[in-house]
Amino acid sequence: MTVAPATQAAGGGRRYALLLALNDSEYARKAHGGYGRVFVGALRSSAEDTWDCYRVIDGEFPAAEELELYDGFVVSGSPHDAHGDGAPCWVRRLCLLLQTVHAMGKRVLGVCFGHQALCRALGGKVGRATGGWVVGVKEVTFVEDVEGFEFLEEGVSRRRSASIIEVHQDEVWEVPPGGKVLAYSDKTRVEMFAVGDNALGIQGHPEYTNDILLNLIGRLVSDGTIDGCAAEAARRTVESGEPDREFWTELCKGFLMGGGAAAAARTPAQDPAPELSCCHHVAVACFPAAASGPIGL
Repeated sequence: MTVAPATQAAGGGRRYALLLALNDSEYARKAHGGYGRVFVGALRSSAEDTWDCYRVIDGEFPAAEELELYDGFVVSGSPHDAHGDGAPCWVRRLCLLLQTVHAMGKRVLGVCFGHQALCRALGGKVGRATGGWVVGVKEVTFVEDVEGFEFLEEGVSRRRSASIIEVHQDEVWEVPPGGKVLAYSDKTRVEMFAVGDNALGIQGHPEYTNDILLNLIGRLVSDGTIDGCAAEAARRTVESGEPDREFWTELCKGFLMGGGAAAAARTPAQDPAPELSCCHHVAVACFPAAASGPIGL
């Protein structure tokens, strides 16, 4: 990764800020080059797009004067929770940032913890999942009425459900004012929500692959977060088939580009893997608290 300040994207491409709310696991770093590359590899629509990575968990945030440079913002999962008055300083600052960029009309995509943080930032309610931990490949059902959500209309017209990787023990309890629930499952009432056409939260992980999930299941068992029975049940969901990763990543691309799947396909991304610029603007006196355990990764 190169270290550089945010600048306007070259060549007419779009510019996105990836707000990483977790540190790389050893496996993610060795197998995939880190979570930043996992996200960008999954969500990049064009070789001309530029992605800047900010480790908000370490207090790295885009400067206020740079926000206008970005077309969209993506918030990752995290071992921290997004609720409670005792949330770390960086979580509270992240919520303020999300309020700001949403008010600016920027596109904001929240994944897992990011889904919950976006909900909290915009006035919704988040808390512990009533059914406990959700781990594995889960089937998500879309609501029938998705009129007005172009990024979703095309995909849902062809299917009523899609599978996605999930790892979380928190969930959205109540969507923000003006928000709409777009998908649900047997264990999670709000699998996806939107506020207007520029804020989208997804509880699952569109970016994850099965190998990342299997490694994470092993770590959750090793540290006592879930027991062996829960781990075996989660592994069986992986054995049953791959998640609908292409469907979810195309949905996210369409949202970030301001349209549907057709918009995401207009300028296909090219190999090799993208370069990420790692922009360091560290919040003064904002130190992350130690996580009590994996919450929503």
